[in-house]
Amino acid sequence: MNNPTNAKHPLENYRPNAAVVLFNHQGQVFLGRRAGKPGAHCWQFPQGGIDAGEKPLAAAYRELREETGIKRKHVRLIGKIKGWVAYDFPADIALARAKRKRWSGQKQKWFAMRFLGKDKHINLQHHLPAEFDEWAWVDLVSVPNMTIAWKHEVYQLLVAQFSKFVDG
Repeated sequence: MNNPTNAKHPLENYRPNAAVVLFNHQGQVFLGRRAGKPGAHCWQFPQGGIDAGEKPLAAAYRELREETGIKRKHVRLIGKIKGWVAYDFPADIALARAKRKRWSGQKQKWFAMRFLGKDKHINLQHHLPAEFDEWAWVDLVSVPNMTIAWKHEVYQLLVAQFSKFVDG
């Protein structure tokens, strides 16, 4: 298990999640700004919960479609991180009370994908309510500084693991 943030509880206490780092042909990555979140550190990669009985890769494709409108035919799987990447929710996180009681944090399966489509294939309004209200292609190394502080270690791990895909 990859565990960059010292998860303090057994992994069954962590919400299963699938996530995508999407690379364009210029080696930049897709980043979305969390809808309605002010400030400079509210950007993240597409990600979301894995439904009961759902395989992590299937969840990654579903979440990518829901959050960005990008169809599976417009991406190609190019890599993944073996095992789970886990992190704890900080004590002050604003989560729904039920989620807070049930989960200590998240455990994520991370996939790297190449975007084969065009920017016109990105539609943040595909699934409402929208997860993101803005998106951008950015350099992978700049991503950790654009995210919420308690996810920095996860995003730094992604930079280390997925930089080999920057050159296309």
